[in-house]
Amino acid sequence: MTYDLAIIGGGPGGYVGAIRGAQLGMKVVCIEMRSSLGGTCLNVGCIPSKALLQSSHKYEDATKHFESHGIVVDGVKADIGKMLDRKNKVVSDLTKGIDFLFKKNGVERIEGKAQLQGDGKIIVNGETIEAKNILLATGSVPMEIPNISVDEDTIVTSTGALDFTSVPEHLVIVGGGVIGLELGSVWARLGSKVTVVEFSDTIAPSLDADVIKQFSRSLKKQGFKFQTKTKVTAVEKTSTGAIVKTEPRDGGDEKIIECDKVLLCIGRKAYTDGLGLDKAGVTINERGVIEVDATFKTSANGVYAIGDVIQGPMLAHKAEEEAVACIEGLNGLPVHIDHNLIPAVVYTHPEVASIGQTEAQLVELGVQFTSAQFPFIANSRGRAVGETEGFVKILAEKETDKLLGVHIIGAEAGTIIHEAVVVMNYTGTAEDLLRCCHAHPTLNEAVKEACLAIHGRAIHA
Repeated sequence: MTYDLAIIGGGPGGYVGAIRGAQLGMKVVCIEMRSSLGGTCLNVGCIPSKALLQSSHKYEDATKHFESHGIVVDGVKADIGKMLDRKNKVVSDLTKGIDFLFKKNGVERIEGKAQLQGDGKIIVNGETIEAKNILLATGSVPMEIPNISVDEDTIVTSTGALDFTSVPEHLVIVGGGVIGLELGSVWARLGSKVTVVEFSDTIAPSLDADVIKQFSRSLKKQGFKFQTKTKVTAVEKTSTGAIVKTEPRDGGDEKIIECDKVLLCIGRKAYTDGLGLDKAGVTINERGVIEVDATFKTSANGVYAIGDVIQGPMLAHKAEEEAVACIEGLNGLPVHIDHNLIPAVVYTHPEVASIGQTEAQLVELGVQFTSAQFPFIANSRGRAVGETEGFVKILAEKETDKLLGVHIIGAEAGTIIHEAVVVMNYTGTAEDLLRCCHAHPTLNEAVKEACLAIHGRAIHA
């Protein structure tokens, strides 16, 4: 069987690329080794974690915040089993939805492990298929720590942390990045003591420094304990849970943390094992990712790659955008993605969202800029709904006023950020954004006020 396009991987990048290819008239097959489509994101990542975050947030509202609104609820309890059932149903419904979209668009699907053979040939389930173009969209897997054995019960990755059948009394998270903080939030809200051990100076070190300070304070108020500048030397399973051995990053005495569960979240790595990249002539660089050009072409003729297996942030929406750009390029359409304008969101509470460059990055680049903030405590909607934590921070080029970075910590930050996404994609300025009428009262007014503050004109602060 010969196809115009064979996509290896059925995650966000793979299935979106498959559908776009079919829309453009290509004969498409998508090869996925899981029994369900959607990749890590849908099956054991973005979607199930957000489902649990929502459930745990509602529980925390009922137990801690309803009373301030005049709502008295007695005897509230968390049914972890029902939370997990709801999470699983959300995942199941969405994966079935992708199957439907494949059928609707005429995309063929093969379940199995694919291996490149070179010259457009792929072996899957012992049979050979051929394709004029091959797109690698195999995503990523959790990074491992040497000499620490994961059993996905006591010592877990993000996958196991989505399926705890009871609330751990003490959860230790190794790694203070986005995934660990989100999953830590789930279990902290439900009653876990959460300790985060992070090698870097701060949690979430890729964020803007001002946001990190507020973020740390917010999570500490929620009961998180942080041990930064600390390395984990060993994790050992015991009859009652586990012990985590740590020592200061720059040297010092070993310490032991006793806990029920350990979540290893030190990052993710490109999944390229067993794909036959060498045989096909696909080059991987020293960081373990596939090298591609501006059109996402690899070093092998007819082979392309997108998403977590190439350079850049490991985000589902990045993979989707790259997939569409790559497939459209194969069909003679323009190919362009500005990777500096891909938004990122942390779905804790408060949420954190950002686009563009941080203040530290601009300083390092020697860019002259103006910075301003507006706090949600001065926002009318924030006051009305009881969401006064956090702020909007705007970074604009000093001479031109062009928006260079927008960083938000607060309720609904992941939604609010998108007006900045649109303006920045059209090379807009702070003045452009502040001239747009914002409905009152809304949380988005904080973005307008932050842009006004860039020009020393904030009205409500």
